[in-house]
Order: sequence, then structure tokens, then C-alpha cells
Amino acid sequence: MSPTDLPPFALFFGAALFVPFLRGWARAGLLLLVPVIGGLILIGLEPGSYGEISVLGYTLTLMRVDKLSLLFGYLFHVATFLAFLFAIHLKKEEGASLQHTAGLLYAGSALGAVFAGDFITLFVFWEILALTSVFLVWARKSNRSLASGVRYLVVNVVSGVLLLAGAVVHAHETGSIAFDYLGLNGLASWLILLAFGIKAG
Repeated sequence: MSPTDLPPFALFFGAALFVPFLRGWARAGLLLLVPVIGGLILIGLEPGSYGEISVLGYTLTLMRVDKLSLLFGYLFHVATFLAFLFAIHLKKEEGASLQHTAGLLYAGSALGAVFAGDFITLFVFWEILALTSVFLVWARKSNRSLASGVRYLVVNVVSGVLLLAGAVVHAHETGSIAFDYLGLNGLASWLILLAFGIKAG
């Protein structure tokens, strides 16, 4: 199996497992190398669908590559590198470990959502994205950050419910869970658009 056969999120999720066991420059090096290596791997990707698995009669596509997903993939790798370049200065070990781990999982889930080829895969990464981002808000460990995190989580849960509802309606109407062009011609597409609008906000 070549590196290009792995979904982009796999590198970030794998690296997150090692963060709690690394210190100092070893951890900093890992945090900065992961987005660089991940970005280089993207260069070798050809358009198409990869990593298809069957679950309960549905075909899940863990990686669908096209020009738009590649564009956002590159942007997310650059943003992750810059975020970790800023965050490697964190000194309090417990807080730094949590934030760095959550940061890798957050970036990985964002990539998982960007390259998702079906609504079930998209929904799973959508929810992981919400949870990991809340832990980043809570990392400050103040009453204000706790309250902000709870509000943020509630809004993201609403967004996730709308996405799931739209996906269920779409699957019922079409018999497909493929995350393809929808247009704005029905309840499903409007629910999904609203979910994306809330998440973007």
C-alpha cells in the first residue's frame, strides 16, 4: 500500500496517538512534519474515488478526489502548519498535550469531511470536527471558555442534526448516499445547505 492509498485524515489521526508520549522538539517536529508530509502526499493524488468499504449494505467512500477537494485539502494543510507553528510554544504539559492532540484530530476530521464521498462518512467527520474543536475551546480552562464551548457544541449539534436529516431525506428520495451535486430543488438540499451555513459560520 502506497501513502497515496491512505485517506488524508489517516496521517493526522495516526500522529495524534503519539503526541501524549512525545516532549519538546520531538513533539514540535511531529506537529510540523505531519501537515508538510500530508500536503506532499496530496500532490500525488489523482481524481477519483478511493477507500470504498461496504457497511450495512451501503458503500462508504473515504476519499473522493476532485479539484475542489484538493484545493481545500491544500488550504487545510497550510492552515494546520501555521496553527501548529504558533501552538508549539505551549509549555504546560497537560494542556499542551490535550491541545496538540485535539488539533491533529480537528485537522484530520476536517480533511475527512472535505474528501468524504458519501453522507455517512461526511456526518461522522462532521461530528468529530465539532467535538475536537470544543476541546480546543475548553483548553483555556476558564468559566468563560467552558460556557463558550457549551454554546459552540449546541450550535454544532444542531448543524449535525440538520445534515443527518438532509442526508436521510436524500437517501429516501434517491436511494443513494453519495455526496454529489445536489442543487437546491428539495427539502434535503435545503437542510444540507443550512447545515453547511451554520458550520461555516
